[in-house]
Amino acid sequence: MPILHVEIVTRPDETLPPNLAAALADRAGQIFNSEPGGTWVKVSLIASQNYAENLTPSNELFPVFVSVLKAALPALPALQAEAAQLAAAVAQVCNRPQENVHILYQPEGTGRVAFGGKLLS
Repeated sequence: MPILHVEIVTRPDETLPPNLAAALADRAGQIFNSEPGGTWVKVSLIASQNYAENLTPSNELFPVFVSVLKAALPALPALQAEAAQLAAAVAQVCNRPQENVHILYQPEGTGRVAFGGKLLS
């Protein structure tokens, strides 16, 4: 059930590959060991003028933010290993340095997320 929302701060005039979401979904699905169709990815682009960090020149920053929603989160050591693998994969697919990939794990989805009106249990 992993659902990823990938937000990419784009460089001026940057063109991303049309299969970017599929490539991210395939790589994430391998990391999560998902069945076909079991990892969902949506991609949003953020124009560089719509992103800033305090006291830092904005023309040097092009990070990727990944929000991950899973039914249940693994124990901390496994979560750390998963985050490292996911950051490396996203960096490669999005052509960004790994240190510019930031992952936010959402609270567990079990008991609070519904698919087609059916609560995940």
